[in-house]
Formats: sequence, structure tokens, C-alpha cells
Amino acid sequence: MINPGFFSVIGIGIGAILLYAVLGVILMLLGFYAVDLTTPGKLNVMVREGLPNAVVITAAGMISMALIVVTAIYTSSGFLTEGLIQTAVFGIIGILAQVGAVRLVEWVMGIDIGAVLAADRVLPQSFLISAAHLALGLVVAFAII
Repeated sequence: MINPGFFSVIGIGIGAILLYAVLGVILMLLGFYAVDLTTPGKLNVMVREGLPNAVVITAAGMISMALIVVTAIYTSSGFLTEGLIQTAVFGIIGILAQVGAVRLVEWVMGIDIGAVLAADRVLPQSFLISAAHLALGLVVAFAII
């Protein structure tokens, strides 16, 4: 026999999953556009054109942002509304911190990110920038914890 409150719990759980999924997608898109706005050129066009460094760096940035968003969701409050607000705030602050830190690494290293992104062959600098995205995403994710 199924507990009378079972389907209510399932419904609430499904609603929470959908809301967190929508929020996660919004934060991922905000993160992508934050990277796009802080780099020369249109990143989405470079990715569509298959420029290898743009694809590698964007992929690392997306994984990094996902780490931040997942950590923000994981550490959020048990109450749905508070959890969504906490996830949104920590996600936005985390993404801004990560993007700013990567731009700082590029500046300190003297990397011309525009030239790297526009290159038609894979450049070693793209691996450094990708590693910076991932490393800083992990740092921000653990700062949220």
C-alpha cells in the first residue's frame, strides 16, 4: 500500500527538479554570455565556425560554470524558495568571480585571448586558459561550500 502523501512528495520533487533545471540553464547561459562579453569577438560565432581554441575554452568554461551551479544547488537550503534564491545569488556571484579571475590570469600571462580564440589551429595557450577556467571554477565551487 502506498502512503497517502507519497504522490504529493513526488509532485513537489518533480517541481523542484524542473525549477532547479530552469535556473541552472539560465545561470549557464549567463555564464556563457559573461565569458562572451569579456572576450573579443562573438564567441558563439567562433564556436559555430569550429575554431578549435574557441571550442576548447568555451567547453572548459561551461564545465567550470556547471561546477559552480551544481555546488550552489547542492549547498542550498532545504526550503525550495530559499534554495532557489541562494542558488541564483551564489551562482551569479560565482560566475562573475570565475570569469573575472580567468581574465586576470590571461592578463598576467600576457595572453592575447582574441588572437587565441581566432586561430584556426589549436594553440597551447588554449589549454592554459581552459585549465584556469576549470581550476577557478573548482575554487569558486569550494568557496560556496
